[in-house]
Amino acid sequence: MTEKSASNAATVGAAHLPLALRWALLALALLSLALALIGLFLPLIPTVPFVLLAAWAAARSSPRLARWLERHPRLGPLILDWRAGGVVRRGAKWLATVLTGCSAASMLWLFHSHWLAWAAIGCMGIVLAWLWRRPERLPD
Repeated sequence: MTEKSASNAATVGAAHLPLALRWALLALALLSLALALIGLFLPLIPTVPFVLLAAWAAARSSPRLARWLERHPRLGPLILDWRAGGVVRRGAKWLATVLTGCSAASMLWLFHSHWLAWAAIGCMGIVLAWLWRRPERLPD
């Protein structure tokens, strides 16, 4: 799937949604982008899931924002790879693993209730196991 066809496929139907729903999805896209930005600096908040959520919501609410995300030099390849087949590149997997480790260490150090930290770490481990099972490139 080319970049243009992915963009067109993702934004089809945005104009057919009720205006209130489009505004709600746009708000979700912007909130998700804000959380992804915060996640770059705060290890407890994941970045990539919020970027993908923002792309999904933008594709249904704002073709302009969706195009901006898809053409962004850092975010665009991530979004287009995901849309084309659930692909997550190896570098992104390693980055997620390292940042998840930092988050786990931060939680163990900061949380007074270690059972809560271990529960969150268990969830992060499940997510990492799922992530590492994703394909790393598109099939030929």
